[in-house]
This record gives sequence, structure tokens and C-alpha cells, in this order.
Amino acid sequence: MKSAVIVAAFLAVSAGFAAAQAPQAPPPGPPRTPPLLMTTSAFEDGGVIPAKYSQVVAAPVSPEFKWSQVPPGTQSFVLVLHDAEPVINKSAKMDATHWVVWNIPATSTGLPEGLPPGQLADGTRQIGVRGNAYFAPGAPPGPHHHYTFDLYALDIVLTVAQGTPSMDKLLETRVAVLNAMEGHVLGKAVIVGRFHR
Repeated sequence: MKSAVIVAAFLAVSAGFAAAQAPQAPPPGPPRTPPLLMTTSAFEDGGVIPAKYSQVVAAPVSPEFKWSQVPPGTQSFVLVLHDAEPVINKSAKMDATHWVVWNIPATSTGLPEGLPPGQLADGTRQIGVRGNAYFAPGAPPGPHHHYTFDLYALDIVLTVAQGTPSMDKLLETRVAVLNAMEGHVLGKAVIVGRFHR
């Protein structure tokens, strides 16, 4: 009987020691902010961009976009459309820019299909290849080009001016917008569409 008590006491001490040595779960941290999400009804992410949004038609319109899970502290949004295949001036940092939209208000939950050209009443600014408006995909026959729509949530409103559109001014504006965004990006979402004639 005495030995049974000793064995039981030994097992209890061993169990307590093992429990003390078990790794402890880290204390719960602050809840993680969900990522910024962007969707479009125009085409599936990674899918082919329909003709109505391309240079195949005489008057293409810009796709509709919606976004959600906006990071706290967002003051404005930026949307950049670029073609990943062409390389500009042999640069690893610059591909073919089609459209830059900035100072989209923080209260916006998306952009409508067929965004009107020019600076909008809500302060949204934009520039494309041939005007202050959407410039549609128009890759030549051959392999699909990958057109990337990058959405950024920023903690500031940018002071980048909307200048007279030209190819040089478009590239200059994209660089100015990206430089002004540096250190102010709270979230990013991406949609890619494929296209060729």
C-alpha cells in the first residue's frame, strides 16, 4: 500500500513537471486587418478582357470596380492600369502605363463602368495615353498581354497635378504618383486581365 502511494505521488510530480515544460501559447495579439479586396463584374481575375473594354471597339469604356475591407485610416485610393509585357527604356521598374487614377475619395466603394473623362467633381484625377481618361488594352495579335489593375489605399490625399495628357506626361505622372505614395500605402489589391487582338 505504501509503495502504491509513492508511485502515485511520483506520477503526479512527473505530470506536473511535464506540464511545466510544455511550450506555452503566445498571448493573443491585436486582431489582424483583413486585406483590401477588389472585384469587377467585367471579367474574371486572370480571364480575358471583353472587347467592349478594349481598343477593338471605337469607343471602349472602363470596367466597373468595387472594393471592400478598406484599411482603417484610408484617406484616398489610387488605381493604375499597366501592361506587364512591354519594357520601357530597358527598365526593370517601368512597363507600359495605360491609365492612372488618383485621389479617389476614401468614401468611395468602387468606380462605375465608363468613368467620365477629366477631373471629377469628387476630386478624382486621371490621365491616360491620349487624354485624361481610360486608355483601353490593345495588344497586337499573338500571345496575350497581361493588363494589371493595381488598387492602393493611402493614408494621404496626393498633391500630384493633372497635366496636359501625352505619353511622356503619363509616364511622368505615374512616377510622381508612385513616389508620392511611398510610405503611405495601407493596402493593395490587384486584378489581372488578358488581352490580344
